[in-house]
Amino acid sequence: MTAGVGLALSADMDIPLGKPTDYPERYDPSLLAPIDRQPARAAMGLDGPLPFVGEDVWNAYEFSWLGTSGLPRVAVLQIRVPADSPRIVESKSMKLYLNGFAQARFGAAQAVTEVLERDLAGGFGAPVSVRLLGLDAVPVPSAHLPGQSLDGLDVAIETYRRDPGRLRIAEPDITVEETLHTHLFRSLCPVTSQPDWASLLVRYRGPAIDHESLLEYFVSFRTHQGFHETTVEQIFLDLKAECRCERLLIAGYFLRRGGIDINPFRSDPGEAWPELRLIRQ
Repeated sequence: MTAGVGLALSADMDIPLGKPTDYPERYDPSLLAPIDRQPARAAMGLDGPLPFVGEDVWNAYEFSWLGTSGLPRVAVLQIRVPADSPRIVESKSMKLYLNGFAQARFGAAQAVTEVLERDLAGGFGAPVSVRLLGLDAVPVPSAHLPGQSLDGLDVAIETYRRDPGRLRIAEPDITVEETLHTHLFRSLCPVTSQPDWASLLVRYRGPAIDHESLLEYFVSFRTHQGFHETTVEQIFLDLKAECRCERLLIAGYFLRRGGIDINPFRSDPGEAWPELRLIRQ
């Protein structure tokens, strides 16, 4: 999605992002603000069946509720949303909604999970998976992504707007399988223009991609405006088109904002989300 498309999509949205907001003191599922995926996908040329599978994995590190005695309970909340759900939920509205649980009483953790699954299925327009992780079960952050880092390459950067034309195939007649990553990724929120920082993981099979050009391409998103989910989908489409990947997986590990990180991944069928939590998350 180009910057212009991102802003056009947000113009008529009734969402709390970028607006002064009072934080709720009670549970209120009406706070969830869904956004249709299709307009952004149509802007990328996706009007038929999706050319990828995947999930959006949300981790909420500031989630709490009250037991029946009034004693607070805490957990890390993980929400897994299928990529073919018709809607996303705007992240600030998710934060406001989840904050409303802080003063709500539940008899058991399972009751919390059931309420979350019901409300979030309504927001995303599809069943979602919800897990409450005790603090001793939360994955330990890792500073490492699998595969080869692109970040030490000596690359001269010329553009900071998405430019798939930077991508080049190094060896068109040689098929390789590679896993690559970068921690240098940044894009912008299409509503507030605040920076969204991320690490990206790429796993592909196909003609050998020129590593320098791939890093240039990733850096070209530095002033690109798009939601996390749409940005990862755009990367998947660009690499498929420009690099002729036979198989491809793109995973984005975005830094948390307001206690929530979002980790979209898109791939050809048969792949699973590389379940990692990075040191910056």
